[in-house]
Amino acid sequence: MPYAAACALLLTLPLLPTAAASATDRPTAPATDDGPTTSATDDGSAVSTNHGPTTSASEGWSVAPSGGGRPSFYAEGAPGAVLEDTLAVTNRAAHPLSVRLHGTHLPVTPARTTLRVPARTRAEVPFTVTVPPDASPGDHSGTLVVRDSDGRGRTVRLLLRVGGPQLPALTVEHVAVRADRITYELVNRGTTVVVPRLAVHADGVLGTVLDRAPRTLPVRLPPGRRLRLDEPWTDRPALDAVTVRLTVTAPGAARATAGTSARFVRWDAAAGTAAGVLLAATAPAALVRRRRTSAARRAEGEPA
Repeated sequence: MPYAAACALLLTLPLLPTAAASATDRPTAPATDDGPTTSATDDGSAVSTNHGPTTSASEGWSVAPSGGGRPSFYAEGAPGAVLEDTLAVTNRAAHPLSVRLHGTHLPVTPARTTLRVPARTRAEVPFTVTVPPDASPGDHSGTLVVRDSDGRGRTVRLLLRVGGPQLPALTVEHVAVRADRITYELVNRGTTVVVPRLAVHADGVLGTVLDRAPRTLPVRLPPGRRLRLDEPWTDRPALDAVTVRLTVTAPGAARATAGTSARFVRWDAAAGTAAGVLLAATAPAALVRRRRTSAARRAEGEPA
């Protein structure tokens, strides 16, 4: 069927409330291990986000890639290509559902931006993804957002791979020591998603004060993205001058390092030192004044 002919509404199917409903018609648990999270869309509002179909028994509707069996949308093409797929909106409630659709982070164009789904019905809406002509090779991600008339939203992830050489590249920047934390930024300067590994090392005046072996960070950094992170350092020295060095790696990427310097001073020790210096500086002057006063009294015949 030509895409233009499907732009109004591709398919509307009644849902029969029987135990023999297909896998696509049954409510589906989130695909992630840690359940739904909350994220912000481009308009600043919060929506429920999962890596798979989203649903709510209390609100009675869900969204998922059409056809079933896919936790998210996946597309691949060269810069300038126009890719097509279909989103399914399932309304299990006993009343009609009105929703609005839009995409984030990628050029997504739904066939319809508003949709009314009858009670106990699944509606399928085609959409296109246009790969930007200047898109860098590698992995890109976005979402399809569906929001009902009460403002409650559902999202489905859209993963896009742009053809071309995949070059992983990662840098660590803006390292700083702030109170009991080490802050830094990771920047993906390559063309593919990277999962970084981080090692932390710090040397003080008398030797090593911090040495954390490389570990994989729980983040996936898309191309061109910058992420601000921090490392706790609750047992940092109370009195020392240190040099901190962070090293990041990723599969296929060159090792990157960055560092900073910091001085730790205990204020009680500093205050005691300052008091000692002040006492040492003022004691001779006080002694000189006392001797001059005693000499003046003797000259006047008064007891010293």
